[in-house]
Amino acid sequence: MTEPASDPERTATPLSGTGSDAGLRTRLVDVGVDLVRQEGVGALTLREIARRAGVSHGAPRRHFPTHLELLSAIAHRGFTDLATRVSAARGDDGAEPRGQLTALGGVYLRFALDNSGMYELMFRHDLLESGHLRLRDTSLPLFGVLVELVGRVRPDADARAVAAALWANLHGIAQLWRWGSLQLATGTDDFGPLLRTALDAHLGPEDAR
Repeated sequence: MTEPASDPERTATPLSGTGSDAGLRTRLVDVGVDLVRQEGVGALTLREIARRAGVSHGAPRRHFPTHLELLSAIAHRGFTDLATRVSAARGDDGAEPRGQLTALGGVYLRFALDNSGMYELMFRHDLLESGHLRLRDTSLPLFGVLVELVGRVRPDADARAVAAALWANLHGIAQLWRWGSLQLATGTDDFGPLLRTALDAHLGPEDAR
């Protein structure tokens, strides 16, 4: 997987005392990232982001004409972070694909649990303008990595369909784990066995390959 493109919000000029346009854009996204981490998606109003950034409530419109575009820029940060973690977890592209999928599954679940607000925002496409701000260019390659690895493990199957089902399974594990439901049902605080079971269900038992 190629390294994710540099994030324009992070590479922009920092906010100065007078406030450059590029700096204000960066500041607004920075504040949004912190806010969703601390208080969740419901806190991401234009007014609250502007207040915490120290600007008028109309100032964000200079860079983000709609609330959805600002949310998309915030979500872009999350996808970039996840893409970096996925790339690091994969390591050498020549590594055994089943092992890479196990590592990626663990990274995905850990990201979801450690960044619950951002994780929720990233996959709320009803809240996002995914065609703007290169959001699709960052999110779709992550799914492409999953499809490619599944195809290497199961060349006999529809890799895209299997990858989608596996992703849905992991997403369900992440969501139910965040709510405490699976810990109660399984009597364990380790999601590792669930991850291995999900991989076996979609890829076949590891010892059979």
